[in-house]
Amino acid sequence: MLVFAGDRVTEPMGTVTEPVLTLVAQGSKRTMLGDHVFDHGPGKIAVVTVDLPLTGHITEASPSKPFLALGLKLEPATIAQLLVEGGPAPVKPHDGPGMALSTADDKLLDALVRLLRLLDEPRDLRVLGPSVRREIHWRLLNSPQAALMRQAGTAGSRLALVAAAIAWIKQRFDQVIRIDDLAADIGTSVSTLNRHFRTVTAMSPLQYQKQIRLQRARAALVTAPHDVASAGYAVGYDNPSQFSREYRRMFGAPPGQDALRLQSASIVQE
Repeated sequence: MLVFAGDRVTEPMGTVTEPVLTLVAQGSKRTMLGDHVFDHGPGKIAVVTVDLPLTGHITEASPSKPFLALGLKLEPATIAQLLVEGGPAPVKPHDGPGMALSTADDKLLDALVRLLRLLDEPRDLRVLGPSVRREIHWRLLNSPQAALMRQAGTAGSRLALVAAAIAWIKQRFDQVIRIDDLAADIGTSVSTLNRHFRTVTAMSPLQYQKQIRLQRARAALVTAPHDVASAGYAVGYDNPSQFSREYRRMFGAPPGQDALRLQSASIVQE
């Protein structure tokens, strides 16, 4: 489990977020996935079930009332095991992106608080932590996020197909890729791949690759704002002009200027 605190509003910053549950305890935050906007307030849980390129920033925080949140990595293997043990359940299919937001109920909050308290007792955490983490997964499988969680633990689901495609792209993010090769390698058609990928990630496979490239370049430029050409080349851009053009289109400023602005601001990653 990760615990985060911040005492000020931050600049938007992007990262590729792995499957995770997050809970905001105090303050607020905004996360963007393509055209989807998620506003997290106290008591809100967010579930991400596949690696997604998200942009997020704290929107409400102060020294006297800091932003407080916690996160827990989700485990598809645990979800799959619980689906077998729990048996069939009537759940409406999830047709949206691979991220969803809802209000945490008392049972889920209780389990999260118990896991948080175990962080102060390392021996108890080693023994009791796995069972509490398992309970949290079960609570999510019986929450408004049930359909999305079930997809994460079901082999052959739309989410599993997109997860395989994402892993393929991440291995080759700095290379020229062909969608035909991607579809063939994961065993589906181009049309099926494009349809499911866009539903889950709110973008096409090539747009996803571009997001990864530019977000990694942006992170590198924060530490070396004057080395724009090297940052672009490291993520697969052979043409500096193309890199600067696409960077400005995504982040609203040329690479060097954007990096200098971020250096002078308070930044938090997703």
